[in-house]
Amino acid sequence: MPDPDDRQRRDGDDEGMSDLARGYHKAAPYLNASTQLVVSVMAFTGLGYLGDRHFGHQVMWMLMVGAVIGMVVGFVGFFRAVLGLGKKNS
Repeated sequence: MPDPDDRQRRDGDDEGMSDLARGYHKAAPYLNASTQLVVSVMAFTGLGYLGDRHFGHQVMWMLMVGAVIGMVVGFVGFFRAVLGLGKKNS
């Protein structure tokens, strides 16, 4: 008896892929862009926190600067990836 996924397979670019696999394949660039955003914010915030601890600052200004830099870097990378995908599909 054929597997249920075999009934969902179609010809084309995604030959041999089920609907679920095709969905993940299409969503992968967006998942990658959002992961890049989160990781850059976390990394720069963490570097700012470590810098504040190293220098013994009472006010965690390096943490705040690191978070802002992380957001800017993350959003620039996110929008470049997402807008670049629109150019590929056109």
